[in-house]
Amino acid sequence: MILEMKLPSPGESITEVEIAQWMVADGDYVEQDQIICEIDSEKATLELAAEQSGTIELIAQEGDAVAVGSVVCKINTSAKGEAKAPEKKPEIAKAPVDEAKVVEAVPEPPVVKPPVKDDSYAKGHPSPAAKKMMDEKGVTSVSGTGPGGRVTKSDVLEALSGGKKGSRDIDRQKMSMLRRKLSQRLVAVKNETAMLTTFNEVDMSGIMELRSRTKDKFLEKHGVKLGFMSFFTKAVTAALDEFPAVNSMIDGEELLYHSYCDIAIAVSSPKGLMVPVLRNAEMMSFAEVEGGISALAKKARDGKLSMEEMTGGTFTITNGGIFGSMMSTPIINPPQSAILGMHNIVQRPIAVDGKVVIKPMMYIALSYDHRVIDGRESVGFLVKVKEYIEDPTLLLTKGSDLGDLLLDI
Repeated sequence: MILEMKLPSPGESITEVEIAQWMVADGDYVEQDQIICEIDSEKATLELAAEQSGTIELIAQEGDAVAVGSVVCKINTSAKGEAKAPEKKPEIAKAPVDEAKVVEAVPEPPVVKPPVKDDSYAKGHPSPAAKKMMDEKGVTSVSGTGPGGRVTKSDVLEALSGGKKGSRDIDRQKMSMLRRKLSQRLVAVKNETAMLTTFNEVDMSGIMELRSRTKDKFLEKHGVKLGFMSFFTKAVTAALDEFPAVNSMIDGEELLYHSYCDIAIAVSSPKGLMVPVLRNAEMMSFAEVEGGISALAKKARDGKLSMEEMTGGTFTITNGGIFGSMMSTPIINPPQSAILGMHNIVQRPIAVDGKVVIKPMMYIALSYDHRVIDGRESVGFLVKVKEYIEDPTLLLTKGSDLGDLLLDI
């Protein structure tokens, strides 16, 4: 029986995917539920498993764009798999040796050839252009590669560049479906939203001191490291509660206000930027936020994120600071209405109570859709995030010792 395997729908509104990699070869015997293929959709890399056991015939090729519902391979379920016995190397029969006829070989003395005299005048002599360049640059000795060993201008240039030859090659590669869709979405955001960005700066000394004081006990108790992302995630969820418009989005001619905070966290992966979602982050503890981000980041790097983990966010946080970014204007992740950008932490002089002091400072940016969010709400939201980060006690304990609280949640 020949089973035609059709490409299942990886998610709502997705009509086409790309064959990223076949994990088996044409004619291989595959077991039921064996992973046979990786496919790239608009949002994630997914795996395709064999529906039955049998020998496989590949229909779609790697790099092909395939419509959902199309046949990508056929499996002959009548074929039976057989274990392959290890191949034995054939033994080569050795002829009997007559020891009486064995004669010790005496090596002949090597033939010494007289050196060939190179009578070429050009060898080692520079061309006029090369000579001029050598005089200008103070170069005295260059090996020639021109006719007869003549030193050319390119020989001098190569010597000046440390032996590195210039290249003007172009490596043309097809864009992945994920990258193509991402480029379309980014352009659409710029064209279809009234995007603005507001900035502020945050004094990180408070949470840096707190993190330094509690990180070892936090790791020992919860099994995850205490980072800055959990502070920003909790500050964002608290600020969204006070400014619900920032947690809303446009749906046709209506505005959808979310009573929950599904926070999308931008993470880097080998195939590009991924934005998996922490569900109900407002109800999570610090340890749950750190563990959730760590697990999602690992899945992104391994290409194991599911469609469910990639969709449905209400607000996004992106951290360009891990790459050294000082300031940027992050692009909204549609259909969301806002995104918070974190940046690197730099020791800078600032004025405190009329005195100049050195503080670890971070610029933060909020890009927002002005059709949904007014200036008062956007600026107020970012100021509230700043207040929570600069005074973590205000965010979490309302006067209690924050270090003790972190160990209990």
